[in-house]
Amino acid sequence: MSSTVRIPVKPETGIEVIAMPAPSRAARWRRFGRAVIPLFLGLILWQAVAMLVPWLRQLEPGAFPGPWDTAQRAFEVILQAKPLLGHSIFMHTAVSLLRWGVGFTLAAVLGILTGAALGRIAVLHRACMPLVYVLQLIPGLAWIPVTILLFGLGDGATIFMIAMAAFPPMVINVVAGMRTTPTAYLAVARMVGANRRMIFWQVLAPASIPHLLSGMRVALGNSWRVVVAAEMVVGAGTGLGYSIIQSRWTLDYAGAFVCIAVIAVIGLLTEQLLIARIEERTLQRWGGMT
Repeated sequence: MSSTVRIPVKPETGIEVIAMPAPSRAARWRRFGRAVIPLFLGLILWQAVAMLVPWLRQLEPGAFPGPWDTAQRAFEVILQAKPLLGHSIFMHTAVSLLRWGVGFTLAAVLGILTGAALGRIAVLHRACMPLVYVLQLIPGLAWIPVTILLFGLGDGATIFMIAMAAFPPMVINVVAGMRTTPTAYLAVARMVGANRRMIFWQVLAPASIPHLLSGMRVALGNSWRVVVAAEMVVGAGTGLGYSIIQSRWTLDYAGAFVCIAVIAVIGLLTEQLLIARIEERTLQRWGGMT
């Protein structure tokens, strides 16, 4: 049975607020089940595929790593710190995260500045937005020839590809936020004597935050996928993507599966612990502007 939490407010007034009922034990178990059941089903499907593929392709038993094989390899490279292609998995993960962070930060800064300019200046919007839409349509891996010609093989090429994958969605969403601000807000701001700078920072910027967060969510996903793919092609001997592609030569497929699991965990944590919380706190403060 759920219990009701009472929170007193301003004791001198004698007023108290009845908060939402605390979740019952059954509700907490249901929430836990909704989180665990998909994982459990995924592991069952994974194990079924691991058993079926060797039989269909007439391979040796265990050729396709299952959950247990991957867990054993994860224990070796994570807990026992055994090297993976000459480096620890922590080194590969740190390098991938650094490349991702640099590329995404560049894209975010340039995307916000570009989007703000295109959203406020009609001439620039008409001239440049078609180009931004074209960039949005180009797959991240299609930049490989251009990247190699510009930067050669190495971190610069990877960072460039990450930035090109994250830049268009940032621009598009910032422009959308700027151009869909309710005209009533702008009219009220002008009536109270706000100048252009005040309108931008106190009306347009807060009203654009939900769109900016949506663009950030898309850009983070795009850029994380691209950093792994780019490392497979233009990696410099380190990174999760490099480790995955090199596993075909070393036949360490269980190690590749461990890297894939790390990639998935990082993406999930970024979504749930970073983006979702930023979005929640930002909308709590600025949600009234939307």
